[in-house]
Amino acid sequence: MSEQTSHELPDGKLLAANPTVGNWERETLEKLVFATVQERRAARRWGIFFKLSFLLVAILALLTYMDSTFGLGGDENLGRHTALIEINGEIESEGSGAADTVIPSLNKAFSDAGSAAVVLRIDSPGGSPVQAGIIVDEIQRLKRGYPDKPLYVVVDEMCASGGYYIASAADRIYVNKASIVGSVGVLMDSFGFTGTMEKLGVERRLLTAGENKGFLDPFSPQSERHKGHAQAMLNEIHQQFISVVRAGRGKRLKETPETFSGLYWTGAKAVEMGLADGFGTVDSVARDIVKAEDIVDYTAHEGLPERVLKRFGAAVGNGAVSAAFKGAVPQVR
Repeated sequence: MSEQTSHELPDGKLLAANPTVGNWERETLEKLVFATVQERRAARRWGIFFKLSFLLVAILALLTYMDSTFGLGGDENLGRHTALIEINGEIESEGSGAADTVIPSLNKAFSDAGSAAVVLRIDSPGGSPVQAGIIVDEIQRLKRGYPDKPLYVVVDEMCASGGYYIASAADRIYVNKASIVGSVGVLMDSFGFTGTMEKLGVERRLLTAGENKGFLDPFSPQSERHKGHAQAMLNEIHQQFISVVRAGRGKRLKETPETFSGLYWTGAKAVEMGLADGFGTVDSVARDIVKAEDIVDYTAHEGLPERVLKRFGAAVGNGAVSAAFKGAVPQVR
C-alpha cells in the first residue's frame, strides 16, 4: 500500500493525495497551489516596498522641515563673529560655486548684525564667467550697502581664472605661499572630427535654418568667419575680466604684459605682483585681521534630503548632456 502524500495550502490546510485522482489532476492542483503562493508572496513584497517608500518620503519631508526651521539664519544671537562662506570646485550653475548658492549666503552674512567681517574661502580652478560675474556684482552691491563690513578672500590650494574673478572684488586677498593664483584669461575648447569621419566614410548631414546655426559644429569644417567671431567673443569677455581685476586691485596691482596673459603663479609670486595682499588662513584672518576669533559658517551646505533625492530623476541625464557640450561655452579657467 503506497504512502499517502500531502501538500500545504496557503491557508495552512493540507491537501491529501487521493489515489483515485489521476496524475494530471494532481499536477494541475499542485501548479494552482504554487501559483497562489507565489502571487501572495509577490503581493507581500510590493506591500513592503510601498510602505518603505512612504516611510522614506515622510523622513525626507521631516528632515527638510527641520533644516528650514532650525537652520542658520534664524533669530538667534550669534554674538560678534567672523562670517565664513566657502567655494569649492568649479564656478558653475550648480554646486558651491553657483551664484544661486553663494549669493544667499553672502546676504545672510552681511546682514547679520553680529558678523564683523565676511571671509570667502576659495578653492577653485575657475569656470563660468556668467556665474562669476553675477557673484561679483552682488559683492559690490553688498559692499556699498555695508561699507563698514569688509570682505576678505582666503585662498586654499587654487584660486584661478573664474575663482580669481570673484576674489578680485574682495577688500583683501590672503594666500598660502604655495597656492596657485591668477590665470586671468578665457578659453573655449572643442574637438574637430572631420578628418576621422572622412577616413570612416561617414557623411555629415546638417540642416539649419539660419546660416550660422551650425556655429562651431565639431563635425563640420571650421570656417574662418566663425573662428573670428568666437575669438571676438573671447576677447570681449577677457576685457570684462581685466576690468574687474583692475577695479578691485587698484594701485596694488603691479601690472606687466604677462599679468592678463592667462598664466598663473604661486601665492608668493602673486603677492609680489599685487594679485594678492599677504599670507593667511581663515583662522589667522579672523584672529589677527578681523579680531573676531569665533567663526560662523554661512555656506549653504547640501542637506541629506537633497543628497538622497539627487539619486533619482533626470539629474544624471542632464549632467551628461551638459558635460558633452560644455567645451563650446566660454570658460574663465
